[in-house]
Amino acid sequence: MMRGQSTAVRRGGFLTLLAVLLAALAACTGLPVSGPVQAGLRPGAVAPPDFTFTPQKPQDGASPEQIVQGFIDAGSGPEDNWATARLYLAPGFRDKWDPRASVTVDDRSLRRYASPETAHVTMDVSPTAAVDATGAYTPSGGGQTPLPFTLVKVDKQWRIAKAPQGVVLGDDQFGSVYRQYALMYYDPTWTYLVPDVRWFPATNAVTQISKELIDGKPSAWLSGAVSSAFPDNVSMDVPSVAVDSGIARVPLSGGALTAQQTTLDRMQTQLQASLATAGVNAVSMTSAGTTLAAHTLSTASTRIPPQSFVEAGRQVGLLRSDGSGVDPITGLSDAIARAAPTAMQLSADHTAAAVRDAHGDVQRISAKGQPLMLDRRSGLIAPQIDTRGYVWSVPAGSPSDVSAYSPVGRPISVAGAWPEASRITAMALSRDGTRLAALVTAGGQFQLDIAAVVRASDGAPQSLGQPAVLATLPGAGIDLTWLDDTTVGVLAHSSDGIGVIAQTVGGPGSETAGPAGTTTIAGSTGTVVRVRTSDGAMYNQRGSNWELAADGIRVLGTVQGIPR
Repeated sequence: MMRGQSTAVRRGGFLTLLAVLLAALAACTGLPVSGPVQAGLRPGAVAPPDFTFTPQKPQDGASPEQIVQGFIDAGSGPEDNWATARLYLAPGFRDKWDPRASVTVDDRSLRRYASPETAHVTMDVSPTAAVDATGAYTPSGGGQTPLPFTLVKVDKQWRIAKAPQGVVLGDDQFGSVYRQYALMYYDPTWTYLVPDVRWFPATNAVTQISKELIDGKPSAWLSGAVSSAFPDNVSMDVPSVAVDSGIARVPLSGGALTAQQTTLDRMQTQLQASLATAGVNAVSMTSAGTTLAAHTLSTASTRIPPQSFVEAGRQVGLLRSDGSGVDPITGLSDAIARAAPTAMQLSADHTAAAVRDAHGDVQRISAKGQPLMLDRRSGLIAPQIDTRGYVWSVPAGSPSDVSAYSPVGRPISVAGAWPEASRITAMALSRDGTRLAALVTAGGQFQLDIAAVVRASDGAPQSLGQPAVLATLPGAGIDLTWLDDTTVGVLAHSSDGIGVIAQTVGGPGSETAGPAGTTTIAGSTGTVVRVRTSDGAMYNQRGSNWELAADGIRVLGTVQGIPR
């Protein structure tokens, strides 16, 4: 029924040669061959930049265009608050220029300079993305943007007297100068932590993360879906946060001293989790010189099982690691199999599933009780089941007609769904229940959108927030899934066949070629990607390669979590 496949590598000679080379290196360069094992980064931690750019200082006799070029290049050096870039500025403008105001990310090969007048230079850029002062990343729609510069002579040397705020970085530079972090917010039930991805220079990330979490707000598109424990009357009390031996000391002003214990503990939990993405080990909050007695709270996990949720040979369950068969899910497997599923998603507690059956109808199948027929509309896409047990369903041709069905089958029309889309191919609910991603067609363009899930006080879905475009796709979308809390995996047609895209929610994406005929995608532990092809083969991604894991897979489903 199913089989695993591995590729044997002839490696004896290679290992012998490798041993010789390592011995030579150890003798010549002092390569350590013994000693303690060094710990790597913990899961979720952000690695430091592999290298830093060292911008050049202005050269005597440089032309206005060369000064502008040098200034733009110096934007890659944030050390000492962009001290080198400020050398290109006239004294009266140095303190007026704010490099943190924005980042324009562009294709450096498309930059063009023009000097219509000696003291005026215009630089045309082709933006691919922008980062605002809060660190929020937004993809750009293409085209060219002119950036004007005015120069004056200072001690017989050209210097910039007027320039746009912010810096310009090539898309090949951006990830080395700015790093990905996350502001952690709660879902409205205070059960899950929800990441809001931001980008800051690594040189002052701890301060920026603390400031935006305490004094700022969630990204606009997340409005209504997340909560913060920090009261409005609490703010950061210093311009920077000190880190000593891995402990960040964060002074707070305002009402921190009078906050209730539950609020303090939630504040601590948010701050600890947010700063952990910058390598901080612990957090100490203080106010008016007093250390606040706060404790980190446990939150619900969004991990999923390492096994695949499949239907193969009329059996439904979790695929064994050796591909030899499936382990049934108590109370569910037989009922799902009887529905002859074409798509299925297992709830986080493994007690219910959202299923599209052989007729294209959507059912809710529970471990207890009879299956509930929920949606018989034509053209339904694969359904989703959320943290509260609501099953989500929508016809491909009517993206705005999203319905959510309660555990007892009560239908709710979800307002505000994809107002500009003409078609929806697939949707995926985040495992914390706060975000809905979708592959849509809008204005003739294939794109990946995301929207906040706004709920009533009892947890019932009410509406979707204003959608944000995460990416424009190379071709028509096929399927999508959440790989982790900040990454969506997407299948889309491309000029080379099928593209598999790992798209950061609030950041850039990366694309690799997928197996021919790929139809569905699912995540696993970490960011492991699994796909199924139209002939029933299932592959696991290993770097840029695809390893056959099993065949005879009729349906590859997804899972929303692991039972607590």
